[in-house]
Amino acid sequence: MSMTTPAGWYPDPNVPDGERWWDGAAWTAHTRPVQAQAQAQAQAPGQAQAPGQAVGFGSPTVPMQQATPAGAAGGRARVVALGTAGVLLVAAVAAGAVLLGKDDGGTKPKSAPSVSEPAPTTDPKNSQAATPPASGDSALLTDQLNGITMLVPEGWEKSDSSLDEGTTMVTDETYDCPGGGSSLCRHGRVSSITAAQTDVHSPAALAKEDIVTAADKAYEEDALGSRIHGGIKSHTVLKSQSIAVAGRAGYLVRWRVTTGAGPSGYVQSLAFPSTVGTGAMVVVRFAFDAGPDGPKLAEMDKIAASIRPIGDSTSGGVGSSIGPG
Repeated sequence: MSMTTPAGWYPDPNVPDGERWWDGAAWTAHTRPVQAQAQAQAQAPGQAQAPGQAVGFGSPTVPMQQATPAGAAGGRARVVALGTAGVLLVAAVAAGAVLLGKDDGGTKPKSAPSVSEPAPTTDPKNSQAATPPASGDSALLTDQLNGITMLVPEGWEKSDSSLDEGTTMVTDETYDCPGGGSSLCRHGRVSSITAAQTDVHSPAALAKEDIVTAADKAYEEDALGSRIHGGIKSHTVLKSQSIAVAGRAGYLVRWRVTTGAGPSGYVQSLAFPSTVGTGAMVVVRFAFDAGPDGPKLAEMDKIAASIRPIGDSTSGGVGSSIGPG
């Protein structure tokens, strides 16, 4: 007695809503929607196609059932036959899934369906992508371009204004500019910039040249062209000296400026070579309003003393002067 699964339409192993023709020995390339199954069930068992017969989309057949003798022995034989046929059908379906790894021409294997693996769970303790604690960064202003950090004092904040030049922090309180107009002013501002469009290459020459620009930007005319403090009327040089900054030889110049309106103020240019080895010069500009509402001058010194190379929390910073001023 042959136990080969008869030719017929069976559920397609690769297409849940379709059927594929089994020719008695292997799966073929012929498929049909599962809705056509009713016609297959209406066809008589004896109409199954022979293994060598041409296969098409004609009337399908259903698996032929094995005849069994009556009686108890026949019942047991029927149970055994049906169980064996079920095992063979499962094996045939598995074999068909392998054969279907080829396209209609039977030459190019299809890739096996991939099993989606769950996305790896990020361990916040070990993952490098985890967000670092904000406590260390929030107190520092980082100038990635020039490779330095500096302290953000209490009552100050990092600025994200598109009008700022370089990396900037400002005092958090704003007020109406004394020169009029719609602009809002800050009592304190510190910016770290790369020195460009200059022919000087020494910290001393750069600081002495830049202090004029720093004063004009802070108290003479803003980025929009408004004389928000009524312009600078006069200035007094308070400091001009060599100084160590972030482990480099630098130079600072500090002015006291008198303005046409408002409390007047203090400006400082601190110049030193870049810490990232580019050979560029860096300038840190300070602008503090004078009067009781402005930051204390000691805070200007504190911010300057906090300048460090990125990642360096122990060395560098502003020390005592390293040469005659």
